[in-house]
Amino acid sequence: MDSRLREVDVPSEPAGGASAPAIAKVEVEVTKPRNDRRGYRRVVLPNALECLLISDPDTDKAAASMNVSVGYFCDPDGMEGLAHFLEHMLFYASEKYPIEDSYSKYIAEHGGSTNAFTTSEHTNFYFDVNNDSLDDALDRFAQFFIKPLMSPDATLREIKAVDSENQKNLLSDPWRMSQLQKHLCSNNHPYHKFSTGNWDTLEVKPKEKGLDTRAELINFYDSHYSANLMQLVVYGKDSLDNIQTLVESKFCDIKNVGRKHFSFPGHPCSSKDLQILVKAVPIKQGHTLRILWPITPNVRHYKEGPCKYVSHLIGHEGEGSLFYILKKLGWAMSLEAGEGDWSYEFSFFSVVIQLTDVGQEHMEDVVGLLFRYITLLQTSGTPKWIFDELLSICETGFHYRDKSPPMNYVVNISSNMQIFPPEDWLIASSVPSKFSPDAIQKVLNELTTENVRIFWESKLFEGQTDLTEPWYGTSYSVEAVPPSIMQKWVENAPNEDLHLPKPNIFIPTDLSLKNVEEKASFPCMLRKTPFSRLWYKPDTMFFTPKVFIKMDFHCPLSNSSPESSVLTDVFTRLLTDYLNDYAYDAEVAGLYYAVRPNDTGFQVTMVGYNDKMRTLLDTVIGKIADFEVKIDRFSVIKETITKGYENFKFRQPYQQAMYNCTLILEEQTWPWDEELAALSNLEARNLEDFLPRMLAKTFIECYFAGNIEPSEAESVVQHIEGTLFNSSTSVCKSLPPSQHLTKRIVKLERGLRYYYPAMCLNQQDENSSLLHYIQIHQDDLKQNVLLELLAVVAKQPAFHQLRSVEQLGYIALLRQRNDSGVRGLQFIIQSTVKDPSNLDARVEAFLKMFEVTLHEMPDAEFKSNVNAVIDMKREKYKNIREESAFFWGEISQGTLKFDRKEAEVAALGELKKEELIEFFDNYVKVGAPEKKILSIQIYGGLHASEYEKIVHDVPPPHSHRITDIFSFRRSRPLYGSFKGGAGQMKL
Repeated sequence: MDSRLREVDVPSEPAGGASAPAIAKVEVEVTKPRNDRRGYRRVVLPNALECLLISDPDTDKAAASMNVSVGYFCDPDGMEGLAHFLEHMLFYASEKYPIEDSYSKYIAEHGGSTNAFTTSEHTNFYFDVNNDSLDDALDRFAQFFIKPLMSPDATLREIKAVDSENQKNLLSDPWRMSQLQKHLCSNNHPYHKFSTGNWDTLEVKPKEKGLDTRAELINFYDSHYSANLMQLVVYGKDSLDNIQTLVESKFCDIKNVGRKHFSFPGHPCSSKDLQILVKAVPIKQGHTLRILWPITPNVRHYKEGPCKYVSHLIGHEGEGSLFYILKKLGWAMSLEAGEGDWSYEFSFFSVVIQLTDVGQEHMEDVVGLLFRYITLLQTSGTPKWIFDELLSICETGFHYRDKSPPMNYVVNISSNMQIFPPEDWLIASSVPSKFSPDAIQKVLNELTTENVRIFWESKLFEGQTDLTEPWYGTSYSVEAVPPSIMQKWVENAPNEDLHLPKPNIFIPTDLSLKNVEEKASFPCMLRKTPFSRLWYKPDTMFFTPKVFIKMDFHCPLSNSSPESSVLTDVFTRLLTDYLNDYAYDAEVAGLYYAVRPNDTGFQVTMVGYNDKMRTLLDTVIGKIADFEVKIDRFSVIKETITKGYENFKFRQPYQQAMYNCTLILEEQTWPWDEELAALSNLEARNLEDFLPRMLAKTFIECYFAGNIEPSEAESVVQHIEGTLFNSSTSVCKSLPPSQHLTKRIVKLERGLRYYYPAMCLNQQDENSSLLHYIQIHQDDLKQNVLLELLAVVAKQPAFHQLRSVEQLGYIALLRQRNDSGVRGLQFIIQSTVKDPSNLDARVEAFLKMFEVTLHEMPDAEFKSNVNAVIDMKREKYKNIREESAFFWGEISQGTLKFDRKEAEVAALGELKKEELIEFFDNYVKVGAPEKKILSIQIYGGLHASEYEKIVHDVPPPHSHRITDIFSFRRSRPLYGSFKGGAGQMKL
């Protein structure tokens, strides 16, 4: 069923004795999606660097990714985190471009972004940039791998950045539990290692041993970073020939030191690491059960896809599945199954179950039911119809997958190049094409009681553990659970009707494209009644059999108090809960839906193949119309939401700062602790009473886009109105125009600096955080583009100064903020080295420094930045989701400027440098006459004394300390809303 593109230019080894190895050419077949019109070419440079070149005449962005087959498994003993640290260091400077941060600055000034990550066996560096800047960007990027400069000063500063990154993760349960699993493995396998690194591993301990970290770093780079261990993907608008010329000229000087590919044979788990039950104490509330087995890596049989088959069944959520039974018993909130950490040499299959409080008491029964279901799979054979369904779903997903941003695409492919043969670089393991009952049975036979590791996480284990994981300080205990014990769990588990899933009715069969005569570039309003309004946008760009639907149910009662806000949340979660065993098949087949609360009620979203969309949407609307409150499920949902609120205090300090900023600025938002207090007193009857009252005043804003005809969209909305408003049992009634809710934003005072200091809710967290917000204007074409241009010009200098030079913390960024059309700039910094008040002073110092930079900016650099923003504005949408997100934003905010990007491009073309300087001087610079500042300061455990001082000190001149958020909010004027009632909005 796959469509294969025949390409040339696949290299063979150069002939012996050649003075300058040439790029040899042979044929290769590259599997690519049917609707993919891009050109692909594989080449290998004379230095053995393997490359994939991608030509996309329609792209607005160029991108590149270099995958280096070296990861933290290669870290020298006693220098944990060295590979990760090297990843950081390569961004600084090179012999050819010695000015620190010039690479990142160039990328930022030319419409791009850049990043990198380190995993167990590879390190991946990547960027995107405007098309016309690819040549220079690649030249700078290539220097990472040719002649980087790692100065002593930069080395010391960046160790602090790595340490700050680690500090950020210390109280994160995913990081803690991942390291605990690694810790309880063989010391002799590199999987056991600590991957991130910190000040101790990269500075203190090396010094104690007489080692120089920079010398070790350079030695590691020279001995490990070899061209033959690298895989490069370059994506551009130009022809394949021109891209190849570019790549050959830029990357041919990377050294090939002849390093053999690193291999780490053997499994991390020895026999002593199996048949264990680990009880661990997490940071957050909740009970998690992780059951893991070492298995044969799926990558060795990726065309057969045995893990995909097994995880599809164990992770299924339809009737008769393990999760269906656990949910019916009230024991589980969620279940995920699949291959976890893996390499070519080893792999773990994991089942992760979020338990309810009652489920926590039935852990043995839960594990027993899991093994009973695995036994069912082991003894039921491997029905081919299940594999055929999976194949159909995966093939359709591959051939009709949405176009993704070029940067994401190149990262994915370069990572694949390390693992798969060239013909499968695009498809990888996404489509299991060979049915192999033996391969499936082999994986199932590895999921045994003899082979298992169980990790059980709960705060209830506090005080019951006797061991501590060294890197993150997680408390845990280990006990043996021999197969005989687990067999008793299986025997004692309740006798439930576990069975294989039924055939999936949502697999699309009609993938044809609708012939829509309307070729509109913007949405149009098809229909308006007292009950709803329908916006429609046909697919004129992507030509895929997919649809995107948004429906906002505007219900003024939904957010009128903390109680009503919580009840709306409970309602949407219960609705999803009731639909789960039916709608799960739709999600598997590529048709997704979500029901979530929002500021004015709740929202239904649906995206995916249009073929069975009507079936699913009618079911969702029918369930709203016939909603009943089931007491047992209400209790489980209440417990889930309660734990979410209780875990609020464990959010990162910068997240707490962002939350407080929103709470201060947005009218009619409720604090989390009031919502938690309201929730604790709610019962099922409260929802039964509330829901009819909420729905009694409803207006539905609808947006239909994609592969759907206008008549069908109208028919769907008419049916929705008939079901919800016009039947004899309907609870929905129309919402009068005068009662439409609007979202309004607090207007700050000119010339005043408001500041809100607060202690971090988790006193164990040593990190402090600052959010320094400069409120500027409400949606205005000229000011919008000035702000966006300023943010582009200032973003990289801010990062370089606050993060790279001053090392205030790993998180140090500048970006735009948009609250319902009210726009501004915000600096966000998280730090252990300075308290928030000092961080505020550093932001002001940066702005003074940047003022000089801006005033002295050469005209050519200004023009380059303007062109970068214009190119970003002109960037075409990749898929129906991206396009719909923009148009829906205009509809939901009430601005309806569907031609916003075109108008902004025109405005940018007329901008003068003096206008940008004037804008900065009036609104942003220190002491600017129109400046409005809100400083949110979250004080971590290391800065408790500084917090005590600031709350007792008299505010400085022109400053006002916010002591009560809600009194402050009530006292301030509000910006007007663009959104009126259904009858008043401009069209």
